[in-house]
Amino acid sequence: MTRFIDWSTSVTDQLAEIVEDQLDDSDLEAAESSESTRIDVDEVHRALLGSWPAERQRARDIAADPAFWRDDSLSLAEHRDRVLAQVKLLAERGTPSLAFPKRFGGGENPGGNIAAFEEIFLADPSLQIKSGVQFGLFGAAIMHLGTEEHHERWLPGAMDVSVPGAFAMTEIGHGSDVSSIGTTATYDPETEEFVINTPFRAAWKEYLGNAGRDATAAVLFAQLITKGMNHGVHAFYIEIRDAEGNFLPGVGGEDDGVKGGLNGVDNGRLHFSDVRIPRTNLLNRYGDVAADGAYSSPIESPGRRFFVMLGTLVQGRVSLDGSAVVAQQAALAIAVTYGNQRRQFDNSGKGEETVLLDYGRHQQRLIPRLATVYAAAFSHDEFLREFDAVFSGAGDTPDRRADLETLAAALKPTTTWQGMDTLQVAREACGGAGFMADNRLTLLRHDLDVYTTFEGDNTVLLQLVGKRLLEDYAAKFKGADAREAARLFVTQAATKAFHEIGLARLGSIARDLGSSARSVGWLREPENQHALLAARVQDEIAEIGMALNRAAKAGRGEAAFNALQSRLIDASHAYGELIQWEAFTRKLEDFSPESETHRILTWLRDLFGLTLIERDLSWYLISGRLTTKRARLVTSYISRLISRLRPHAQSLVDAFGYTDAHLRAKIATGIEQERQTEAAAYYEELRASGNAPLDERVVYRQKRKAAKQAG
Repeated sequence: MTRFIDWSTSVTDQLAEIVEDQLDDSDLEAAESSESTRIDVDEVHRALLGSWPAERQRARDIAADPAFWRDDSLSLAEHRDRVLAQVKLLAERGTPSLAFPKRFGGGENPGGNIAAFEEIFLADPSLQIKSGVQFGLFGAAIMHLGTEEHHERWLPGAMDVSVPGAFAMTEIGHGSDVSSIGTTATYDPETEEFVINTPFRAAWKEYLGNAGRDATAAVLFAQLITKGMNHGVHAFYIEIRDAEGNFLPGVGGEDDGVKGGLNGVDNGRLHFSDVRIPRTNLLNRYGDVAADGAYSSPIESPGRRFFVMLGTLVQGRVSLDGSAVVAQQAALAIAVTYGNQRRQFDNSGKGEETVLLDYGRHQQRLIPRLATVYAAAFSHDEFLREFDAVFSGAGDTPDRRADLETLAAALKPTTTWQGMDTLQVAREACGGAGFMADNRLTLLRHDLDVYTTFEGDNTVLLQLVGKRLLEDYAAKFKGADAREAARLFVTQAATKAFHEIGLARLGSIARDLGSSARSVGWLREPENQHALLAARVQDEIAEIGMALNRAAKAGRGEAAFNALQSRLIDASHAYGELIQWEAFTRKLEDFSPESETHRILTWLRDLFGLTLIERDLSWYLISGRLTTKRARLVTSYISRLISRLRPHAQSLVDAFGYTDAHLRAKIATGIEQERQTEAAAYYEELRASGNAPLDERVVYRQKRKAAKQAG
């Protein structure tokens, strides 16, 4: 926070006071010892690999193979050809089969499959996404929404890519609102066929991977209509092209053409006019139609049925969360390595320029984002374990599925937004070099961009999280009699008032009157960081919940929700970040508390938490959760943590375990260090030779000094 100088008193005294506020003896000792403290890079690397290290390393080996690398010299058509061939080669290597049943040669290893998939981002994001469409959407929909008959008929072709497939859910008129899609599948009992139609232009299937050129079949989502009743969205297997790549009768489409990224994927749009498919092409695990048109489902509630069907496809959001982690790690490995080698400006006047990462502002750009990606990596591994428990069947319960969907809706937006932020900052931190294609940052950013909107637009997903948080808040009142409900409501309102009118500050102010070290110590305590981060969610949800309750009683519920939507989404975003902070804190328990690694990672965790608190300082001040003194110390302590962590920045990115073959960025190969060493040797030799030209600036300063001394 900005502190203004009072020019009526000694500026020197005020600056000394600021420094005294910001430092205490224990912090000075920590800063002095940070140079000699080192992390165990191998131990941290193992922690970052997570719960499926073998599968993740196997995929990294593939990503390091030039046969899978992106080639930016290719035309659009050539890039697509290469990526299709790579998907088939990937199928031969076996990593995509990890998710599928063993009887088809699969591994029945859902967690390991996602872990492997995420690392393919390093080879070419287009390859990752095209393989994700083929195996994670098209193939997974057949597996999860179909029955054994469907598995036998269609899974082998999906797994070996002899049948390239599309996932035809999204429509140009209904993106995130899947339940309102316009495509229809009307059952004809006379022929025992479904008749597929896109009755208007807004119902065309859009943005579909593989649909622009390669797909010969698709899993199509449409409103199932039989006997005059619309039973909602169901999935169907439908053939769309013949062996020569021509559309089948009644099927039409267009190529989406050049996109902002991922141009190795042939996205396209599809439409249908009276296309007939057999009744048995309905993927009928959750809803079936008999020969006479009678509909049946094991799930009576239409709403519940819809969410169960879509919930089986949550793995896409899980994988995007992890892919955004990989993207951040790669970007920071490049930017930090370059920042530790690139020199600019001779600030000391001794003939040696300063390393970029020794500049405070450069540290503030990169090191907090290092803390963010560590938190994201550890939370993703917990998320992936939960996904595996549900999808392996080891812990598949309705409650856990619902929680998994909420986790996915919270973490996918949080991490993909963090990824976009980190890639942009890393790109800028590398200057003009960061804009060069052969240093990858700018192209990786283009490819990652769409991750924020596919598999669910981030803002829409966070609204779903907000609704779940409101439901949990409302559950506190459910079942309570009028007196108990009133007590709970009054208690919540009183707590809010307690903070808003400043009563909560009284104890804090008394404690803050001592040294600033005491306040800094308070900020360092993990339970206090957690309390602040949790309050950012809980207090907002409680306030929104109470406002919606009052509005509903007055008949203004919808208008009130719309007015509070932005705050709800912000609280949901804070919830995703809280999950990351908690996961980081739990992960610290895996390291010996006495180890230097634990100490450094604790600094990193604190930096992550306090950076989040600093971003929302106005909220913490207005709500009474922080005093002004503690709020000011948040920023100064962040600066101190960054200084402590600066000597460890290279080790922290080395722990990601990426080689030159993974990063493929020239500025991260050591070439910059070679250039700097060569330049330094040149000037040193020139000075030693006695032939170095005089520096006019030095001579000018000497003359000025002599003139001043002469009087």
